[in-house]
Amino acid sequence: MTDERTYKVDLMTRVEGEGRFHLIVDGDEVVEAQLSIFEAPRFFEAFLRGRSLHEVPDIVARICGICPVAYQMSAVRALEDALTSPPSLSIRALRRLLYCGEWIESHALHVFLLHAPDYLGYESAMAMAADHKAIVERGLRMKKAGNALIELLGGRAIHPVSVRVGGFTRAPSRTELETLRTQLEEALEEAIETVAWTATLTVPEQDNDYVFVALDSEAYPMEWGDGLAVSGRGTHPVKAFDDLFEEEHLERSNALYCRLKDGTPYLCGPMARLYHHRDKLHPAAEKALAATGLGLPVRNPFRSIVVRAVELVHAFAEALRILDDYDRPEPPFVDAPVRDAIGHGATEAPRGLLYHRYAIDDEGLVTDARIVPPTSQNQARIEADLVAAAPELLALDHDAATIRCEQLIRAYDPCISCATHFLRFDLERRGDGDA
Repeated sequence: MTDERTYKVDLMTRVEGEGRFHLIVDGDEVVEAQLSIFEAPRFFEAFLRGRSLHEVPDIVARICGICPVAYQMSAVRALEDALTSPPSLSIRALRRLLYCGEWIESHALHVFLLHAPDYLGYESAMAMAADHKAIVERGLRMKKAGNALIELLGGRAIHPVSVRVGGFTRAPSRTELETLRTQLEEALEEAIETVAWTATLTVPEQDNDYVFVALDSEAYPMEWGDGLAVSGRGTHPVKAFDDLFEEEHLERSNALYCRLKDGTPYLCGPMARLYHHRDKLHPAAEKALAATGLGLPVRNPFRSIVVRAVELVHAFAEALRILDDYDRPEPPFVDAPVRDAIGHGATEAPRGLLYHRYAIDDEGLVTDARIVPPTSQNQARIEADLVAAAPELLALDHDAATIRCEQLIRAYDPCISCATHFLRFDLERRGDGDA
């Protein structure tokens, strides 16, 4: 006897990209779980070949409209590694400030407009705004502050144009930065309130055994890190990425799956950063986290909304700290002689570790490019979380189970291709049992 149940969400909103999830259960045993991503491949790595290394930051920024800075920062890190030309401390500070802007706008978008409607019972942020106008407006104010920071430093809020290998085309004056102080200070207070608010949301319970992967850094990692911290497996140089992880093309997906060499799925992103670097949070963020009483380490993906809110506080507080200590880099960039070399770089995008590798020739042309984004690294872990949730899904009715799967996937804030629909979920049950 076969008892079959199928769940489908053909146009899942509030995520980016296109895909389908398929779960087969035989009795109470999960037989197969597949997250299939069918968004068309975009070939950025291929058309970087033959380009000047100085074109790379502008090109890779177009990969994503929400986290272009992350792609630029990982690219310049890798290219400067190839040129053996590390940036000055003042350039690093300015890059960190720019990265703060991206974390702010991305996390605010996710917390308030993409994920919060799940926990408040709304199908969209627009519907939620009708009853919770103040909450949505708070999120929009914070996002606006992040966009303002990116625009001032990057030349425009989307796909900034000032980032270049060796530094920036232009560095702002202290007077220019000071125009943002009041906006950042007010938003910091709202971010602290946001941490307390997210901690009150009722979320499903889940306790997963994660391998946490994040950059190793002397500060809470954003734009800089010399190593890869893997929980239970030590710290390794960024250039050892391929010794630790392995990408695999699966027929069902146009996005490569990245796992540890032994096949273990791993988690990158806010929960992994907090696991490895809680002691490096800005004091304002540490205080906000402590006030929630959130148990650490965080192993419930649904609680990632709280961790993102904590990182919002950290980003605002860091931005103000950098503003206080600002030393305008003069000149704003430093050229380095080109050479035939390979460089590796990684930074922490809002969604997690972003790895770049470039080979360049002695004319400064890219001969090979490799980009491993956070969502491809988290794909296998998303599948594992959905498998872990299967017993609860089977106890729910059709609509509730479908919503639960959407909530779980949205907890990762997946960014597949800047599209607007992601999941179709199929559940097939085999064997005896109740529907």
